[in-house]
Amino acid sequence: MSATPGPAAEAPVTQKREFWVLMGYAAALGVVGAFAGLVFMGVVRVGGKWYTDSNPGWFGGHWWWIAVTAAAGVVVGLLRRLTRLPEEIPGLIGDLQEQHVNPRLVPGIVVVSAASLIGGASLGPEKALGSIGGGAGSWISSRRGLDEESSKVNTLSGFAGAYGGLFSSTVIVVMLLMEVARPGGQRFAKALAGSIVASSVGFGIYFAIAGSVFLDAYQVPTYKFADWQLLAGVPLGLFAALVVTLLAGFMLLTPRLFARLKLPAIAKSTLGGVVFGLVGVALPLTLFTGSDQLKTVLKDAGTLGLGLLVAILIAKMLTFAVSQASGFVGGPIFPALFIGGTAGVIVHQVIPGVPLGLAFTCLLAAVPGSLVAAPFSMVLLAAFMTQVGALQTAPILIAVVTAFLTMEGVKYRLARRKQARAAAAEQTAAPGGHSAQG
Repeated sequence: MSATPGPAAEAPVTQKREFWVLMGYAAALGVVGAFAGLVFMGVVRVGGKWYTDSNPGWFGGHWWWIAVTAAAGVVVGLLRRLTRLPEEIPGLIGDLQEQHVNPRLVPGIVVVSAASLIGGASLGPEKALGSIGGGAGSWISSRRGLDEESSKVNTLSGFAGAYGGLFSSTVIVVMLLMEVARPGGQRFAKALAGSIVASSVGFGIYFAIAGSVFLDAYQVPTYKFADWQLLAGVPLGLFAALVVTLLAGFMLLTPRLFARLKLPAIAKSTLGGVVFGLVGVALPLTLFTGSDQLKTVLKDAGTLGLGLLVAILIAKMLTFAVSQASGFVGGPIFPALFIGGTAGVIVHQVIPGVPLGLAFTCLLAAVPGSLVAAPFSMVLLAAFMTQVGALQTAPILIAVVTAFLTMEGVKYRLARRKQARAAAAEQTAAPGGHSAQG
């Protein structure tokens, strides 16, 4: 008597036709992302040249800058109206977690973001580029009638293609997407392979044409690794969590203030431009994405002074929050890198015994790592951008994980408190609830 054969084992993902179709889409999205990055970053770089003659010290800006930033606010308001861009649009993290970008919003996001970055808003280019790549992936999926899983894979591949040239590292891009989007099941294998293909193609084309990379951007002084630096990663991570908490306070309160203003949207964006323009005149390093400005902070750390550095740190949080709340469009990663790096320089100024390279790299990674909930990709980004040694990476990881767990713990406590208040309100509103409380 022969045994009854069991069900045939399902073929691996890579042995299915749909997998190779998705890889073809990923390669095409890498090409789209590379050229989108080249054009967008080129336009922003040329448009922002009005800032180049600034002085990094107190009131090192020019008063005519306020006219430029105010005009940028007017342009942003007009472009939002012309493109019918909603007042509330999904953020970068929301798009990645949903693994979908509404293609109809992409033109408006791109032109408004370009005007925002050229005008000096304290935002990054990753929102616009991610919308182009992710939107292209979602559009292709809709046109081809792909299922939901394939559509999400294409969207992540589109993000990867756009970020391959921006971050100049396939490893960082893939890690960032996997950490934030967290695709599960068989989708993980498809998304992982698609992101590798798209980001590799995007980086290859971008580097071949532009010839510049984002890595090795910050030259930190070399320092010898010691065991105590592992323990130092814990307080550095806690300080990063404090910085992120302060930043979150600005991001929470500023939109409320702008919401109370009974003004048209174009007036709010103009007011926002005036505000960060005024701050920029007093503290020029607070304008724009912060990528080039952080090089100045690191290079002139010994001459800027502790008071100026603290003022720059707090002012950058304010300008970032104002830029977002008043209608300008951009991403959070680049400003968070500036905030983290500046906080690291401040730590070294206060405690000279902590090497500048250690403090800078730990805070550079820990602040954005806990803000966007992508700790491991930010560790890689900090290590690649500063070219610290392999041993020196260990304290960075400890600092990032400490900051990440601290912020997640704070979120947990706030969520529990909110649930408790809601439960108490329901009990009070129930029949007889008030008498029971009495």
